[in-house]
Amino acid sequence: MLNHYSLWKYLIVILVFTTGVIYTLPSLYGDNPTIYITQYITEENHQTLDNILLSQIKKILENETITHKSISLQTNKILIQFFCEKDQLKAYQKLLTIFINKYQIFLCTTPAAPYWLSVIKAKPIKLGLDLCGGIYFVIHVNTEVILNKLQEQYIDTVKATLFEKKIPYIKIYKIKNHGIEINFKNSNYRNKSIIPLSKINHGLVIHRIEDNKLHIIFSEIKKHEICERAVQQNSTILYHRIHQLGITEPLVQRHGIDRIIIELPGIQDIKKVKKILSTTASLEFRLVNSAISDFDINNNLIPEDSEIKLTNNGYLVPLYKQIILSGNYIVNSNTSLDEYNRPQVNITLDKIGSTIISNFTKNNIGKTIATLFVEYKDSGKKDSKGHPLLIKHEKIINIATIQSQLGNSFRIVGISNLNEARHLSLLLRMGTLITPVHIEEERIIGPMLGKKNITQGFTACTLGILTSICFMVLWYRYFGLIASIALIANLILMISTMSIIPGMVLTMPSIAGIILTLSVAIDANVLINERIKEELKQGKPVQYAIYTGYRKAFTSIVDANITTIITSIILYLIGTGPIKGFAITTIIGVGTSMFTSIIGTRAVVNLVYGKKNVNKLSI
Repeated sequence: MLNHYSLWKYLIVILVFTTGVIYTLPSLYGDNPTIYITQYITEENHQTLDNILLSQIKKILENETITHKSISLQTNKILIQFFCEKDQLKAYQKLLTIFINKYQIFLCTTPAAPYWLSVIKAKPIKLGLDLCGGIYFVIHVNTEVILNKLQEQYIDTVKATLFEKKIPYIKIYKIKNHGIEINFKNSNYRNKSIIPLSKINHGLVIHRIEDNKLHIIFSEIKKHEICERAVQQNSTILYHRIHQLGITEPLVQRHGIDRIIIELPGIQDIKKVKKILSTTASLEFRLVNSAISDFDINNNLIPEDSEIKLTNNGYLVPLYKQIILSGNYIVNSNTSLDEYNRPQVNITLDKIGSTIISNFTKNNIGKTIATLFVEYKDSGKKDSKGHPLLIKHEKIINIATIQSQLGNSFRIVGISNLNEARHLSLLLRMGTLITPVHIEEERIIGPMLGKKNITQGFTACTLGILTSICFMVLWYRYFGLIASIALIANLILMISTMSIIPGMVLTMPSIAGIILTLSVAIDANVLINERIKEELKQGKPVQYAIYTGYRKAFTSIVDANITTIITSIILYLIGTGPIKGFAITTIIGVGTSMFTSIIGTRAVVNLVYGKKNVNKLSI
């Protein structure tokens, strides 16, 4: 039967449209001005977040007659929502004055949608910096540090390999390009060492130099892999740090070879965020070389496999250079008091870290192990490329005897005070950067500019839709009205789809994509309506004209939209930032417009004209 849909088809159309409306609702409610409070991670003065603090904040707001919408204690943060920005700023200034050296206080926004929408995971569409303001960072990852560190590790590995194969050498030097030079007594020893050294790593390139020397350098492919892995891991850690502090919807993405772009919509306090991102503290667990005496230390008679480090109290302790375990394997940490009421840090390792520490402690019971705290700080000077020169600061925070085999959890004791323990615990919980970073560029985008962009985008979108609706209704009458309903439904489905897709952010280019897609979406109904009019002019029955109009227009519509999708995919693959946003918005819009223009309007037409004896159409 012509122009008839089965019940299930109508149900699908209704279900899709209803779902679209529900997931669009959070974007219509807007945002609440919000303050959230977290602990410091780089200061010595630490305070806990608890119900006592919550009550104290409530009393402060009441005394200052500041109206707030809600206040709640959540994981690692206190969230205060307000009805207007005036109250938010007033509360921020007051709380900052009282808690300036105790807590970190941030200005942001949170969704104002009802709770039941959050239960079904319906969230407002995420706005980019150009729409809601915030902070923009370009972070440079110092890959030189990781390459230098690996150079030192390979020197130790080379020494161990030559010792194991009983191949004597005169000396091992560091050379340019992160390479190693080995001087042998003669060419026979040099040639004998090539095979065992080549088995250390396939990414190392070995060159014969003169009669008795070898140069070992990283291949370019190996260097690229090392730097790529370091940047990717640092990106993950920075994202984790931001999330730990309760900053919602951050954008952390790679940019070029050794840079990371971070966008924090809705955040305005740049100093505090910089502290969070630039902290480069780490832990290293090493064995104490008890064979080295005070006489050896005082006379600098230190073997090549060891080095001297300072404790908190200024004592010199000889440590083996080999790192047993680093902070990269720590997944959680917290503070508590031991049986003698002394502060301690409880550490939990991941699966790989627990295997390493378990095997090591099992084979080294009775030996002394030290916990070395490592931090990179800006020296205030810059290199030839304009990058800050970082100084490595190290100190031993704990020395203990291995009494039994350790598992995935253990504790660090001997910390001087509870504040220092909390400081260390928070640093470890935030994640240890693989290699130091520094902020190369920073910008604050004000919220007023974002509001102006939103207003302009909304105005442009509204005018575009109204113009299309007026044209369609005047030209195609009732069928134009159906097409206009489909146009509005298309906008609703676009917004709901963009709010559901993870990582999707609405920016000005995205708004341009929406407007362009809506303007082009009406073309499908123009084609359909013109086809129907042609069939009617040829004297075809009304029901047959509707059926033929949709069938003949379908191929043209699909072909045109497929070419648009292909072009948008190419833009997305080769473009960056704004171009990607425009491309993905266009792809979404084309998909939803095909559904609403072909299936949606056909469902309405079938519902109105199907199974009826119609002699004339309003078209």
